[in-house]
Amino acid sequence: MQSREKIKQHIVLISHMADALGVDLEEQTMMGHLDPEELADAVLRCTSCVDPDTCQHWLNAQQGTADHPPGYCRNTRLFDDLRGQVSI
Repeated sequence: MQSREKIKQHIVLISHMADALGVDLEEQTMMGHLDPEELADAVLRCTSCVDPDTCQHWLNAQQGTADHPPGYCRNTRLFDDLRGQVSI
């Protein structure tokens, strides 16, 4: 089982990644494009990342909206799918 602190760290990373990609997780959930179980699975995938510090550095370096998550992101497919759901 993952430690509470590790899970919290990865919840923050998921949230910041969504922000960097222009994805509003709350809106996506309310619109039915993301259910809470999918979000929980995304956090668990994130916790299996071997180098969350690299992710944090990538996030810190972002200016504006990024086109895609970094190639090593374990939630690339989810974020790309959600970006396709964003209403403009």
